[in-house]
Amino acid sequence: MPRTRIKVCGVTDSDTIRACADNGVDAIGFVFVEDSPRLIDPEEAFALTACLPAFVSSVGVFRDASVDDFADVEELCPTIYTQFHGDEDVDTVVRCGPDIIKGIAFDPQTIGRELMKWGSYDEVCAILIDASTPGAGKAFDWQQLAPFTQLVTKPIIIAGGLTPENVGEAVRLLRPYGVDVSSGVESERGVKDVRKIAAFCEAVRRADA
Repeated sequence: MPRTRIKVCGVTDSDTIRACADNGVDAIGFVFVEDSPRLIDPEEAFALTACLPAFVSSVGVFRDASVDDFADVEELCPTIYTQFHGDEDVDTVVRCGPDIIKGIAFDPQTIGRELMKWGSYDEVCAILIDASTPGAGKAFDWQQLAPFTQLVTKPIIIAGGLTPENVGEAVRLLRPYGVDVSSGVESERGVKDVRKIAAFCEAVRRADA
């Protein structure tokens, strides 16, 4: 069975990048959302990309950004992938593609439609499923999601309320392509904890095994 990929989001310093690389993290997320406690300046983020070892991908994270907003940031800090984590319309996603990770909120009433919708666009390379209030650090009912994960062939990434204590359960139940963590590996809001990153990665590896 393929291993579960790991993304740590909201990275703002080189120590965190080194900890992620040392523990086998696959992708680093830079948050370009104005009201986020994990906001990073694009030029600072670009400087940090120099710390990324080979095969660790950079992801620019946006919420409800316009095409122009995206282009302005991308010019200063080009990333391997772009994550749209809001209510972006299809035109925006398509124009900012390819290699888009589209974030959607889990709602049992709409999740099937949303998966089918975004799974039909070539510009979308993966779909990230978060809690109903993205960014709030809340987990959702993974049991309810399980029947929907086979609706699309796009890779599925699970986010929302994941911690070193519960990520193994999510991986065993859903067998996602990847998991995305932010607040679950922090010592305080916006501050990553090296020990929690290590514990999170180890929990994913144990669940895969």
